[in-house]
Amino acid sequence: MHIIINILSVFCLLTGLIFFIGGAVGIMRMPDFYSRLHPAGKLDTLGIFTMVAGLVIYNFHHLSLGVVLLSIKMFLIVFFVFLASPTATHSIVDAGMRAGLRPWTKKKEKE
Repeated sequence: MHIIINILSVFCLLTGLIFFIGGAVGIMRMPDFYSRLHPAGKLDTLGIFTMVAGLVIYNFHHLSLGVVLLSIKMFLIVFFVFLASPTATHSIVDAGMRAGLRPWTKKKEKE
């Protein structure tokens, strides 16, 4: 049983790492401020969810009340990140719009 728990937790941790790397690459590759917020908000939230899920699964090696309470606390952190990330992204976009920052547009070549 411990081997299955280890495999599942490593899978979740590696999946979270892939999400975080994808978010970092997306932030570097996107052309403007607004499009960079999309990978930052989405992939980081998915990354923290899968990483915490992997830690919770690994934590269940020794089942006790303390382990269950710790797992609930970790998922509460994920819940608050799920609430805060879209709110923060919306606030940042709103601040950019109010400051007059224009979205990126593809310029057509003149012939």
